[in-house]
Amino acid sequence: MTGATGDRPTSPMELDEEKARELEEKFDSEIRFRPLAPLAGTLVGGLLIVLSVFHYYTAGFGLLPEMEHRGIHLSFVLGLVFLVFPFTRKGYDQPTQSTLLRPLGIGLVDWALAIGAVVAVAHVPLIPLDDLAFRVGNPNRWDVILGLVLIVVLLEATRRSVGWPLPIIALIFMGYALWGPSMPGILVHPGASVPQLVDHLYLTTQGIYGIALGVVATYVFHFVLFGVFATRIGLGQLFLDCAAWVAGRYAGGPAKVSIFGSALFGMISGSSVANTVTVGSLTIPAMIRLGYKRHFAAAVESTASTGGQITPPIMGAAAFLMIEFLGLPYTTIILAAIVPAFMHFFGVLVQVHFEAKRGGLRGLRPDEMPDLKAAFRRDWPTVIPLIALIAILMAGYTPYLAAFWGITLCVAVGLLNPRKRMSVGEVLVGLRDGAKYALAVGAAAATVGIIVGVVTLTGVGFKLSFIVTSTAADMAGWIGTVVPADWFGPKTLTLLFTLVMTGIVCILMGCGIPTTANYIIMATIAAPALGILGVEPIVAHFFVFYYGVLADITPPVALAAYAAAGMAGADPFKTGNTAFRLGLGKALVPFVFVFSPSLLLVAKGFNWPDFIVAFLGCVIGITCLGAALSGWMLARTAVWERALLLIAAVLLVAPELYSSLLGLALIVPVLMRQWSVYRAAPVPA
Repeated sequence: MTGATGDRPTSPMELDEEKARELEEKFDSEIRFRPLAPLAGTLVGGLLIVLSVFHYYTAGFGLLPEMEHRGIHLSFVLGLVFLVFPFTRKGYDQPTQSTLLRPLGIGLVDWALAIGAVVAVAHVPLIPLDDLAFRVGNPNRWDVILGLVLIVVLLEATRRSVGWPLPIIALIFMGYALWGPSMPGILVHPGASVPQLVDHLYLTTQGIYGIALGVVATYVFHFVLFGVFATRIGLGQLFLDCAAWVAGRYAGGPAKVSIFGSALFGMISGSSVANTVTVGSLTIPAMIRLGYKRHFAAAVESTASTGGQITPPIMGAAAFLMIEFLGLPYTTIILAAIVPAFMHFFGVLVQVHFEAKRGGLRGLRPDEMPDLKAAFRRDWPTVIPLIALIAILMAGYTPYLAAFWGITLCVAVGLLNPRKRMSVGEVLVGLRDGAKYALAVGAAAATVGIIVGVVTLTGVGFKLSFIVTSTAADMAGWIGTVVPADWFGPKTLTLLFTLVMTGIVCILMGCGIPTTANYIIMATIAAPALGILGVEPIVAHFFVFYYGVLADITPPVALAAYAAAGMAGADPFKTGNTAFRLGLGKALVPFVFVFSPSLLLVAKGFNWPDFIVAFLGCVIGITCLGAALSGWMLARTAVWERALLLIAAVLLVAPELYSSLLGLALIVPVLMRQWSVYRAAPVPA
């Protein structure tokens, strides 16, 4: 076939970038802007491009001093949020005509908030460092006034761009800081006055201008921009063609293409919703045509897409957050992420395979498969930026320098590649869209700074950790009275219940909060609880991060699942429940690497025997779990078989040799019965 680009052969699964952008804006509220008048649209587009150029230039030629760099980033972000996100949903339907009360079609209140945000943000970076050092702990009147202005406009900007949950959490934490003497029990503290709280949140790098904003301004933004350009030059299409060639021919082909394609595309996307709608625009209709139920097709795509945020080398920018929090080299972080990411996709693949076998669903026909040789002949230059980026990271250079060269090479490939050439106008659109993706996460990161600031000001993180571990110990003591002591010791049970409670909190905190913001909150509040029980920091951080990602497919606020449901025309809640079921492998694996850190490859005490036992136990256990939940193995499973498989799955993922052997023993009768039924009535391939 020949596409619109002349002699460029098209793939049977051709990615329509314009359609993908429209779907993202429709289903991802974080990048859905209100309609703008032409002049306002030009102004906003120009400011977005300037923001991208600023980050691109500083990544390659040197960052500004910390407060200046973060201040410039935040002033652009907050100012633009008020210009592009309306006060309520009704604002998306308001006319764009310019009037006296709505200059350029934007209300006077929004203009005032935008200007107020820029002035309040810029105040701190403009203070000379010597003067700032004197005023920390002794703010003047203008510091307090402008600090209060920034807190108010920041909460409102976050509400508009991300939703209510995060601002409400920030307000609760600020209330805790102010009314400390009135808190019950262990939560009581001396309390802080309004000037003291504003001083800590506004004038120091432990609050709004803290690590959360810093990581977004120096790492996240750059890799989002790289992902936009990598997709524009055709790397995403090449990934999809590779996925279709690898997995498309097997039973339920499009669903397996969805899994492999989302894993590859997620490496350059970093957003569950963006990954869902981009890859899903091709795979969801193909799955439905093949015979998958609409809610299942949507669930497969959303579950696979959330895996993009845990897939090395970029991990939705979480890898770079972990570098800052843990002080570990980049190579250590991505090595630790390899096996857990594999387990997630393997768990989804197993259930999809069993579902396809149960429904007798075919794979893609040869005429529906891409020509891989033609795809590489066409798009091989698009791999150059990704290889260069990874090589620079592995060589030990800063992530933002790697992103600088990755973006530079993307633009060079786009301008020079005759098969898919970008115009200068398309480069500008890429710069605009890259900044567009960063607005919501930038506002959210600054609001997370409020939460982190209260934690450092009051010490509440350690108090919450003590409450969690004490509650877990009480539960362990009660269970210890009914379970033989030689099965599970008090320490093991305490850790188990702490993990369960931490996982639940991570999922609840992740409802409606971007993954990056959720991870920072949980790393500040929840990870210390695991540290008290002796869990290694890298293990604790991976645990809270993985459970935070699960929120994207966990009802009632499963953003990725609901986006996929909208594309498939499926019931959102049913899709969310199915997506959570498909992602249960991801829910089990974090428990494994806490009790057997060898699964992370780089944790302390790594040894090959422990790794092999844990790895094989996970693979077999996840397979058993998939068979039990799907109702199919080699043939349809009976109720007693599903029960045995569920028990065996839990025993197999438990990182102890004796529990794994017991789990293997339980699946023997299931395998015997399944094999006899399969031999008697072979299932067509």
